[in-house]
Amino acid sequence: MKKLLSIIAVLTFSLGFGSLVSAQSTGNTKVVYHIDDAESQGLKGLRNIRNHLDVAPQTTIIVVTHANGVDIMMEGAKDKKNNVEYAPLVGALKSRGVKFEVCEITLKNRNLKKDQFTLDADFTPSGVVRVADLQYKDGFAYIKP
Repeated sequence: MKKLLSIIAVLTFSLGFGSLVSAQSTGNTKVVYHIDDAESQGLKGLRNIRNHLDVAPQTTIIVVTHANGVDIMMEGAKDKKNNVEYAPLVGALKSRGVKFEVCEITLKNRNLKKDQFTLDADFTPSGVVRVADLQYKDGFAYIKP
């Protein structure tokens, strides 16, 4: 009798788990890309996002920038190694539904103004809090390029 109950319990758990996995995989993937250093992550991150959307175009992507990562969103900013301007890459991704957010704490700490950023930039009170909320509360996967 104990064996039978154990088998029933395992089957019930397996079926329930299978349903949970199936339910999770039916929705669109949601991803937060975390960029805190434009020099090491900027161009690589933007290319990762482009490639991500090329393979999975229905993915919801939010890019959260803070610290030196906000530099990719500044008007006229370029990748120092390759002399590639970020704005056209950001604009192309924005047109594909990617949302770009800049940390307002970073603005305050670096004495930056919102008008120094491209029109593609949205702002969030805290980049770190936003990343945590997207992961924990909203179920976003986390990628740091």
